[in-house]
Amino acid sequence: MDRHQQVAALFDRVAATYDQVGVEFFQPIADGLLGHLDAQPGERALDIGCGRGALLLPLTRAVGAAGSVTGIDLSPQMVEASAAALAAEGLVAELLVADAAAPGLPPESYDLVASSLVIFFLTDPAAALAAWADLLKPNGRLGISTFGDFSKAWRAVDGVFDPYLPSQMLDARTSGAAGPFASDAGVEALMAGAGLRDIRTHSFTISVRFTDADQWYAWSWSTGQRRMWELVPEDQHDAVRTQAVELLEATRDGAGIGFDQTVRYTLGVR
Repeated sequence: MDRHQQVAALFDRVAATYDQVGVEFFQPIADGLLGHLDAQPGERALDIGCGRGALLLPLTRAVGAAGSVTGIDLSPQMVEASAAALAAEGLVAELLVADAAAPGLPPESYDLVASSLVIFFLTDPAAALAAWADLLKPNGRLGISTFGDFSKAWRAVDGVFDPYLPSQMLDARTSGAAGPFASDAGVEALMAGAGLRDIRTHSFTISVRFTDADQWYAWSWSTGQRRMWELVPEDQHDAVRTQAVELLEATRDGAGIGFDQTVRYTLGVR
């Protein structure tokens, strides 16, 4: 199974519970990206890596009946979940199972292209951004969200998985530790390399809190972190969970247990 198939299979496995365990995370991040892109009624928009629709649904509402939205995702189960969410709200968008690295869509077709928390999963982010920029009409806007720094105490919680993870494994939230996603300038350089102009960065910090360790555990299985759990041998699973829960207590504050995560929005114009 190649990397693309592995990613698709992973998100197929989490699709039923992704963003469904009562933790505010993906939706606020998507809402922030949409706010910076300033989608207008009548525009044609593309959501790359639409997941369960955190960005897709508000984007569809923003462009209205006069506009159109296409959402693509590598996971068929995520596409099905987005379709159900659209239908529940009486919204209409085009949905496709497609690879974010090579969407296979007509060039110069969209007023805006958006992708929330996707680019760091791709093996060649620079090539992907160049392909996305080609999909924009002249003066079209492209916006992505990526992760910046997060609480030091939380690094210890994630660290309990380190002995079980292959060195080449890409984890979304720790992608900012090195490489282009380690700084605003690094991501802006990727955008410039894709031929975009008027590049700018906005950041905010989201406070992610869990009511208790059980909710954190459910959340960790409902995101891409599920792959970490799957790499822990079954006979060591309980010990890893116990160690993580002990460390969780170091993050406790008046709002519960959890972490503060910096989110970066990088935007450019074709």
